[in-house]
Amino acid sequence: MPLKLSGNTFLITGGSAGIGLALARRFLERDNTVIICGRSQARLQEALGIHKGLKGRVCDVGNVSERLELARWIRENYPHTNCLVNNAGVQRRMELENDEPWEAVQAELRINLEAPIHLCRLFAPLLKKNASATILNVTSGLSFVPLANVPVYSATKAALHSFTQSLRHQYHGKIEVIEIIPPAVQTDLGGPGLHDFGVPLDEFADSIVAQLASNEREVAYGSAAFNRTASRADLDEVFRHINSKP
Repeated sequence: MPLKLSGNTFLITGGSAGIGLALARRFLERDNTVIICGRSQARLQEALGIHKGLKGRVCDVGNVSERLELARWIRENYPHTNCLVNNAGVQRRMELENDEPWEAVQAELRINLEAPIHLCRLFAPLLKKNASATILNVTSGLSFVPLANVPVYSATKAALHSFTQSLRHQYHGKIEVIEIIPPAVQTDLGGPGLHDFGVPLDEFADSIVAQLASNEREVAYGSAAFNRTASRADLDEVFRHINSKP
């Protein structure tokens, strides 16, 4: 069944900027209740001040106790929540030969993979109580072919793609599970200016929201749409192309 584009209550992680905020704005415009969370109090307050009607809470989803507290807070304050959007993510460029604190790698693993898996489990009981229960996991075109200079990010998104398939199978008939698959998008993911080669954020978000009205369980855009259905030979060629750039 297609996702209804109005009358929902959305919780969007990483919703104070980038893709998360772009989706939050569009859902809000379509008569939904939209709650966003993010790690930065300043960014969250800025988003809430600009986009009147958004609800928000500071939450570092990389922290287990904060995930638990977020779930408790949502149950008590927004019991009609029926849509969880696992969007929060970090992307680190790294040279695997270089020595660096393991904690930096752990943080990327916690935010990109551990958090969405845990949040799916935490929120499933609440979602199932409400009509049109839906989980939307934001992965990446790099789920299918890695960019070698962001190896942990690429690996976590591949793992989240795999988990999303299993989640959809296990919750069939109970919770709709949709995967949103972005290409490189012009956001501050990985740091300001690093994605200036990507597609415009509004162009991407408009396409994704339009596709959500269809019955597709995987919605992608641009190069990510190609990667999603490409053959192994095609993906090998994409790998050579994207990793040969200076």
